Amino acid sequence: MCVESDAPGSKPQRLASYKTLFLTSSSLSVLNAMAVEDYRKNHWPNLEKAIDRLLIQNPTDHISVSYAQIYSYIYKCVCQQHSELLYSDLTSKITSHLQEVSTHLQASPPENFIENFNVALTQYTASLQCIVPVFMYLNKFYIESKLNRDLREDLMKLFADQVAEKHVNTLMPLLIKAHSMPFQVQPSTMASVVKGLYSLRPEWAQLAPALFSGFIPQINPPAVESLLSDYAAHDQKLQMELSMNGFPRGDQSRKRASEDS
Repeated sequence: MCVESDAPGSKPQRLASYKTLFLTSSSLSVLNAMAVEDYRKNHWPNLEKAIDRLLIQNPTDHISVSYAQIYSYIYKCVCQQHSELLYSDLTSKITSHLQEVSTHLQASPPENFIENFNVALTQYTASLQCIVPVFMYLNKFYIESKLNRDLREDLMKLFADQVAEKHVNTLMPLLIKAHSMPFQVQPSTMASVVKGLYSLRPEWAQLAPALFSGFIPQINPPAVESLLSDYAAHDQKLQMELSMNGFPRGDQSRKRASEDS
């Protein structure tokens, strides 16, 4: 009776191969778990603290933040295949911050609402001017290459979703009222808010075309000859409102000079 030896690819060898593969997969899982733990313990806590400081700063503040250190943490996270985790943590952190901003706005009295909204938007966009550049590696090698999006656009969309959209129905009537009463709100504040809303959601201009056309060039359709008289009446009304608010019509200094001569 003849006993055959195990040929290549026989059952014992296949079992050995499966065992090696299992051990390799297990080792990779352990290494991956260790890498994630390192991210959670060492990298993200430092990044979270820096993001907190950048989000609460005022545009005129000069906060001491080591951008080189932040950049180094982000570079390591991307290189260690933590891009998806980092992006998730970043957007969750900023979403939580914006929810607090929205709650704060909810408590604002009507007379301060436009100004407070402007402060929130201005402060947030100023923060992004610092946050987006230091997350350049994440943006380039994950958000742009894999998600086909842009970090700044994503973060501005968060503001639109978490803050502006929740308050636009309150904000719009106040803006329309302020626009009908010149200088009730500072013109620079009005311009900042209206342009900011338009940049977040251009379709919001349809809620108040007359308001947005006063701040956004060429937002209205071309002038129609048959409506020239209406345009003139609108201009005359605006001049009357300015005059009633203490702004003289024309160059009064020239008029007085000609009268004196």
